Amino acid sequence: MSTLTDPAFQQLLTRLFSDAERTQRQFHEERRALLAQGFQQGSPEYSAAARKAHLAITPETGELLYLLARLREARTIVEFGTSFGVSTLHLAAALRDNGGGRLIATETEPTKAEQAMRTLTEAGLDDQVEILLGDARETLRARRPRPVDLLFLDGPGHLYVDVLKLLEPDLSPTAAIVADNAEARGYRTYLDEHAHYVSVSFGTRVEISLPTG
Repeated sequence: MSTLTDPAFQQLLTRLFSDAERTQRQFHEERRALLAQGFQQGSPEYSAAARKAHLAITPETGELLYLLARLREARTIVEFGTSFGVSTLHLAAALRDNGGGRLIATETEPTKAEQAMRTLTEAGLDDQVEILLGDARETLRARRPRPVDLLFLDGPGHLYVDVLKLLEPDLSPTAAIVADNAEARGYRTYLDEHAHYVSVSFGTRVEISLPTG
C-alpha cells in the first residue's frame, strides 16, 4: 500500500479538501464584497480575508504531483507557495514512497506555515519537509537546494518567472516543473521564448514542463 492510498491519509485529505472548498467559497464571497467597497488586492482588508482561505489544489492536481514525483524518482522537491499544505502532503507522500528525501517549501504567511506543519505532523510526514518563511526569492537563494528534481509553482503568479529563473541552475537534467494557475502573468511567455523547455497543459490551469538541455 502506498502512502497516498492509506485509508488514514485519504481520510485526512478528504477533510482538508472539504475545508478548502468551504474557506475558498467564503473568500470569494468576501472578495466580491471588498472589491465592491473599493478595497483592492493587496489592501490589509483583502489580505486578511485571503489568510483564512486554503487556496488549495484540486484532488486531481494532487494525484498528478504525487505521480510525477514518483515517476521522476524525486529526492529533492521545491514548492513555491505552501498555504495550508494540501499539495505539500501529496509531495511529501511521494518522497516517503520513493524511499525518503527533502521537500523545501515556502510560505509568506506564518499562520498558514504553522498549520501546514501541524497537518504534516498529523500525517507523520513532517520529517520530510522544511518550510521557509518569507519572500521565496530570498529564502530559496539562501537555502539553494540542489539538485531539484521537481519544482511546484503555486504562490503569487507574478513571481513564477523569478522563482524559476532563480532555481534553473539547480534543476536536475530530469526535473519536472509544475505550475498551477499557469496563466500567471508572463509565465507561459517565458517558457515559449526559451527553447530549453518542452511543456504540456494538464486541464486548464496546470502546465508541466521539462528541461530539454
